[in-house]
Amino acid sequence: MPLPPVRPGAPGAVYFSLLGPLSAVIDGRPLPLGPRKQRLVLATLLSRPNTPVPVDVLTDVVWPEGPPRTARKNLQVYVSAARALFGAVDGDDRGRVVHDCGGYRLRVEEGELDTLRFRTLARAGRAAGERGDLRTAARLLREALDLWGERPPLHDLRDSAGVAEEAERLEARCLTVYEDWAEAEIETGRAGVALDGLRDLVERHPFRERLRAAWMNSLHQTGRQAEALAVYDDYRQLLARELGLEPSPAMAGLYRAMLGEGRAARASAPRNAAGGVSLPADSRHFTGREDELAGLLDVSGDPDGAVLVVSGPAGVGKSALAVRAAHLLADRFPDGRIHVRARQENGVARARNDVLEELGRLCGVAGRGLPDPAQAETAWQDWLSRHRALIVLDDVADEASVRGLLPRSGRCSMLLTSRSQLTGLEAVHRTALAVPGEDEALALLGTLIGRHRLRTDPAAALRVVRACGCLPLAVAVSGMRLAVLRHLPLAEYADRLDDPAGALEELVAGDVSVRSRLAACWRDLGTGDRGALVRIAGLPEDGGFTLERAMAALDRDERGTIRAVESLIGSGAVTSPSGEVTAHAALYEVPRLLRLYAREEAGPEAAGARQPALAPGSGASRLLSRG
Repeated sequence: MPLPPVRPGAPGAVYFSLLGPLSAVIDGRPLPLGPRKQRLVLATLLSRPNTPVPVDVLTDVVWPEGPPRTARKNLQVYVSAARALFGAVDGDDRGRVVHDCGGYRLRVEEGELDTLRFRTLARAGRAAGERGDLRTAARLLREALDLWGERPPLHDLRDSAGVAEEAERLEARCLTVYEDWAEAEIETGRAGVALDGLRDLVERHPFRERLRAAWMNSLHQTGRQAEALAVYDDYRQLLARELGLEPSPAMAGLYRAMLGEGRAARASAPRNAAGGVSLPADSRHFTGREDELAGLLDVSGDPDGAVLVVSGPAGVGKSALAVRAAHLLADRFPDGRIHVRARQENGVARARNDVLEELGRLCGVAGRGLPDPAQAETAWQDWLSRHRALIVLDDVADEASVRGLLPRSGRCSMLLTSRSQLTGLEAVHRTALAVPGEDEALALLGTLIGRHRLRTDPAAALRVVRACGCLPLAVAVSGMRLAVLRHLPLAEYADRLDDPAGALEELVAGDVSVRSRLAACWRDLGTGDRGALVRIAGLPEDGGFTLERAMAALDRDERGTIRAVESLIGSGAVTSPSGEVTAHAALYEVPRLLRLYAREEAGPEAAGARQPALAPGSGASRLLSRG
């Protein structure tokens, strides 16, 4: 359904813009947003619309070198000035900026802020593309791109590190939408429309593979075959020279198709046909996991098909490993490689029938959309029995959400990733991902910040990955932050991560947040498991815990403690030894960042405690009394 137009400056309407210099207009006239520090506050509030922004975050943005003693009072002055400004516009001096959860929240409607409008148009465009309505997708995505100004977002305030991070995140989002738009135009036969802009963007972002693939396709479809092949050769040489890497299998396949067939080719096959590819991009920062990857390739590529479960703690790299394997298995699955997320963006598990409908659409299953779930499942199983495809179901919540989706016959393979071990599924191959070692974590950090910077202070770099618990997601977020904050010494950032009270606040890069992943893990736990995790997380941090220490922390007998610990292992909240060992001899561990999050959830009484005893009435004791 087409979205209604929104016209900045419509009578009586306020319109804020972050996609360019920070600005606000009403009735076509600009609003004076005050001095620079007040503008920094407004830019930060607008970058998180309708969401409480902690005072500490605002303080760091306005005074990155260290706040003065009067910082809190000064912030109150800036907020009061904003209230007065918006009150003069809206007739309500407290309606726009409200105090909320120890911070401030700026209330904005979608039609009043260009970034919200951009997000809505982009989502609508992608949804149209998934339905196969590519012309509507291209139009909506183009409308989203047209909201961008001629200059980079927030370019007038980028000397503040906090604002610079937000601007970088907005630019990355814009690039993704541009790629979506270009691919939609190419698939509708309008490659010439996208051609000119793609060249400029590839020159500015030479390592962005989707941009380069779209540029190749545009050249190819407009009859410029030699130039399209040259684009690939330049890219291959660039990767080899700068990173010691080769182009992805998808990119190499596109090149071979152009070279061998002499006709239009696409980086991804048609959405609704067998032989299609619907995979996320393969991360060029993927490191290590050689043994696990070799095992996945061997089992999932079996000619008779297989079902595999890759389990492990939140952020350990399950999805990245599955996507890498799917990209490398191109030649073994002629009927397609399909990736579907089993959860919504907010982390809530999708209904099984919703996942089944998406699978049917992506694979071109005859009879998809049948109102009777049993008939739809039968049609899906019939398709699986007649094809040779690889299906990746990412972030599965539990066994019930995938029963009926797994192949019962035929030569298809299915790869499931889950924090849970999905022990209720039979006849599956299992790979439990452990947190990688320090060397592998350092290698990942080096791909993001550069090996030269890593070598400038190796001791501090090691402290960073140790403070991240070597968790790949946390190391990657640290690397993304440090890549933007080039001025920040590694030792200073390591100090921040070492602080238990502030570590999770540091592990945010744009819209990628370690805390949000841990929150999803926490929500998946039952009440009893949460209470047990809080108790165990209160143990001293000295390299793991034994069954005896868990018994003391949980105040349970041996059998009850074993059940509690094994339940946490099954949910991915506790890691256990990879080899066989008796329960009494085993050394278990709660990943450092999950331990910090659990203490946070326990409340202030338990968060600062290192002993198992918890204060009556604390968050943890309430959990335990219910569990």
